[in-house]
Amino acid sequence: MKESTVPRINLAPKLKRDLSLWNPFDYLLLLYWVFYFPQAVRWYVETRGGGDKLTEQKTWRDTRQFLRDHPVQLRLGIQGLLLTVITPLIICSIAANLGLSVNWVFVGSGVVSGVVLGVWFGVVSGVVSGVVFGVVSGVVSGVVSGVVFGVVFGMAFGMAFGVLLGVVSRVWLGVVLGVVYGVVLGVVSGVVLGVVYGVVYGVVFSVVSGVGFIFAFFRPDNWLIGLLAGPQGRLFPRITLLPLPGLTSTLQQWLQQDWETAINNLNQYLQYSRQFIPVLVAVNRVLSQFPEAEIIYRVSRLAENPSDWQLLKYASAKLFSFRDSKIRLDTPARAAAAGFWYLRQRDTEKAEKAFAVVRSLAYGEEMYSLAQTLHRFSQAATLDGIASLEVAPIAAEPSLRPQTWQAISSLNRVITEIALVQGSYSQQTRSLALNRIIGELRDITDQQAANLYQAETLLILSIVATWADISASIAGTVGTVTITQPIPNPYIIGDPVIGKRFVGREDILRELQSMWSGDNLSSVVLYGHRRMGKTSILRNLEAYLPPNVSVIYINLQRLATVTSLAEVLLTMAEEIAQTLAIDAPEEEKISQHPEMYFNRYLDRLMRQILPEKAKTGLIIALDEFEIIEDLIEANTLPRNFLGYLRSLVQSSPRLAFVFAGLHTLEEMTADYFHPFFGSVYPIPVSFLSPESTRVILANPVGEDEDFPLDYTPSALDKIYQLTHGQPYLVQLIGFHLVRFYNKQVFELQRPQDIRFQVEDVEKAIDDEFFQRGNYYFTGVWKQAKQDAAGQGEILIVLSPHLQGLTRADLLSSTGLTATTLDRALKTLENHHVIECQDCRYRIAVELFRRWVSETMA
Repeated sequence: MKESTVPRINLAPKLKRDLSLWNPFDYLLLLYWVFYFPQAVRWYVETRGGGDKLTEQKTWRDTRQFLRDHPVQLRLGIQGLLLTVITPLIICSIAANLGLSVNWVFVGSGVVSGVVLGVWFGVVSGVVSGVVFGVVSGVVSGVVSGVVFGVVFGMAFGMAFGVLLGVVSRVWLGVVLGVVYGVVLGVVSGVVLGVVYGVVYGVVFSVVSGVGFIFAFFRPDNWLIGLLAGPQGRLFPRITLLPLPGLTSTLQQWLQQDWETAINNLNQYLQYSRQFIPVLVAVNRVLSQFPEAEIIYRVSRLAENPSDWQLLKYASAKLFSFRDSKIRLDTPARAAAAGFWYLRQRDTEKAEKAFAVVRSLAYGEEMYSLAQTLHRFSQAATLDGIASLEVAPIAAEPSLRPQTWQAISSLNRVITEIALVQGSYSQQTRSLALNRIIGELRDITDQQAANLYQAETLLILSIVATWADISASIAGTVGTVTITQPIPNPYIIGDPVIGKRFVGREDILRELQSMWSGDNLSSVVLYGHRRMGKTSILRNLEAYLPPNVSVIYINLQRLATVTSLAEVLLTMAEEIAQTLAIDAPEEEKISQHPEMYFNRYLDRLMRQILPEKAKTGLIIALDEFEIIEDLIEANTLPRNFLGYLRSLVQSSPRLAFVFAGLHTLEEMTADYFHPFFGSVYPIPVSFLSPESTRVILANPVGEDEDFPLDYTPSALDKIYQLTHGQPYLVQLIGFHLVRFYNKQVFELQRPQDIRFQVEDVEKAIDDEFFQRGNYYFTGVWKQAKQDAAGQGEILIVLSPHLQGLTRADLLSSTGLTATTLDRALKTLENHHVIECQDCRYRIAVELFRRWVSETMA
């Protein structure tokens, strides 16, 4: 990587110790800081004094305790008061010895005013403002009041306000107030003194005091010193507002050569000097030169951790504009800068409009979606409002703002849980959902907030605070959970999940609904490895289809012992009759002419019986369809049996088949599956989404029943990481956790939290767990061994590697040929046994990886 030619500057003070009350040089250093480097006082308090948080203390007792806990700030305040008192006295004494007239009453009044203002500012605005303003006003007022009151009165206040505003205020505000104070002070004092002492004296005083004020505010003396210093020398001016010659061009060159290092340098100038205008001009010039595709990324880096957020505002607004209405969106750079500025200001509606301008650029759609999502979330200020929110889609990786999307994912889970609180009649379900809500919101504030981007931090935390208050307001109505007897285990680990406990699979169900809502019904094949939930989908299918479509579920394992085609068709006819509550065909007739009689039975069913029941469509679901191949191989069924089924579909557009099994029809090797190749649509049944996994675990008994146990968010994340959303394994972990809880509490009489932690999940993954799950693990393994060659070798090689291996690694480690390896990898990926991320293959389910590593490797 080419080394950057841009120097990385550091304008922060170089002090590496605390200031001492007994070191006279430290008082001189503090005096220099106050008059020529006031930003150093804030740096000192923040880096060595624990931050300028004195104003956050609510009572005098809190204030005293804070100063005890932060002695650096206490000593700094004392040093500031001593400087305020001693410095004017020393200077005025020297002046008196030189023969100048000193009015000691004015000196005393100036010192007292400095002390009073310093203490007042310290209480109201913090130690930094108190020390700076107190010392400046006390020293300057005391000296000039006692020595040359009339001539430099304006300069005194100009210097005081200039230094103070240079530390605590925005640049534009400093400029405006500096000029205003100078003019007003000159005019008002001139008019008053003109009335009292005469017109000539009033005019002279007004001009001198006004000019003196402006001179002291803009500090041209500091600017002249800066002409001798380089862009990062010790003499670099910290207090003048006047732009330094050549600084803009230097910054512009740095930004063009190395954007990241230059941004660091910009922040140094913004934080430790008042050279805002050269920084702004350089940024605006360079941004206008970048390709549009880079604009949003560049501006996002500029908004990463700016020392002055006004830079983002004036990258899109005219300088010295007082209202946001002056912000312009007429170029991509201005629109992007405005978008991040509005996010920082928590004005999500305007941020959304700003990012809409750059929506077509790289990262534009992401930032538009982010602003739109945060706008919707920020508008939800009631329980009903939150519950009615749609879960926000998360930007695909790689994204520009991954930490923000992580927080949005947590807020998505809060939306889901609040909807559960609203829609459930179960006190326990609502109580546990509320616990999860509180856990998610605390996770954002306690864990995620530190990593959030500055532009979005205040906005997200305000949303969290609002939602937390809403959640707290309903806590009293939800109640608590008391468990007095062993909990019946609600998790289903063998049978299909039917009814209200069936959750997830919305994507598959939506696809089937769209395919079966028209006049022609299409046949499909649902495929996936064992225990993936195919049977559960088939058993719940009719509840999600139009009411005029009936579903006949037939488990072909019932046909394993049949001896003829007639028995197969009779079994199918009996299932149809039982489901539709109609008469079954006569066994004797179907035995004599099975195909002809079944055709007539089906034709009568479609033309007469179904219309009488207000049905116009029939779906025949054949589970475990690989049994058909076994029956054909055993000569129980003719080789053209699937061709016969296809002829039934072709004869009636309102009839369709759903095949469910381990393979797609294309993967079945025998020729007798060819008739369906072109007419059956394959749909993979893969893993559950993280959201569906959470619902299964947190509410396994359905919304209308009580499940008193709960999971921490981290425990739910851990289960998903272990299972990848594999339905059987998810249920199996839940099953073992309930057994673990009952054993701990009711057998061993040990205390156990009703919220499962990550440690509890790890304890549940024991030898008994793997023994009980052996049917699933061996099923996946056997399927891999039966299909394309080389799958077993790949799984064994991958099992020790949690982060996976590259294709080159697998090629050298397995000893397979390139053709065999690629065919095996494709098959394993199609069946979701492995996945490829960043060119590295890894076993998708962590628990299956552990099983292969322990059992087969």
